[in-house]
Amino acid sequence: MSEQIRSMFAKLAPRYDATNNALSLGIHKFWRRKAVRLSGAAVGMNVLDCATGTGDLAIAFKQKVGKSGSVIGTDFCAEMLELAPDKASLKGLDVQFEIADAMNLQYLDNQFDIASISFGIRNVDSPKTCLKEMARVVNSGGKVVILELGQPRGILNVLYKIYRKTMMPLLALIVTRNDNAFHYLLDTSAAFPSREKFIEIMKETGVFSEQKFYSLTLGVAYIYIGKVK
Repeated sequence: MSEQIRSMFAKLAPRYDATNNALSLGIHKFWRRKAVRLSGAAVGMNVLDCATGTGDLAIAFKQKVGKSGSVIGTDFCAEMLELAPDKASLKGLDVQFEIADAMNLQYLDNQFDIASISFGIRNVDSPKTCLKEMARVVNSGGKVVILELGQPRGILNVLYKIYRKTMMPLLALIVTRNDNAFHYLLDTSAAFPSREKFIEIMKETGVFSEQKFYSLTLGVAYIYIGKVK
């Protein structure tokens, strides 16, 4: 990942949670819980959460896998990770957090039952490389889980575009105080392949025996799940 993107997230880190809450109207918490549920995570499983940011998805997985399971949350931005341990500790959860690049993970092959990434795959230099690397560290039959913003269909897409052009800039000014970061987040979510287009990227990796997607909030976001060969 580029130094420019890392630097942007480092500056955004103190307001990252507030930004997520404002721009998604708090719905991102529901999206993460559903991603954990659809992943098939169970007590005793081992999970790797890539681009964990301030740790929300890693924490949600730890609540599911319990004390006998393990969760490692990773991010390429140290400043984002600084906030994560305290969030886990406040919930009485033992989650390990480490610096790692999702396209070049330092973990062994077949080490995890699930590898996940939320709102991060559109920030990597090569989504296909990222998917392959995540699949590499997952056991055969395990899952790679992606939660990402997308574009709604039909009339909702028109309404969503109006919201993005009117309300979101105001929220960005109030919450992020970083115009460049806001426009980056907005532009990448609008342009990133979603639904069948992202499924095609998953198929092109050749590492999944099956792949499917689930629509969230009428297509504002999507969960993609690939079963590793």
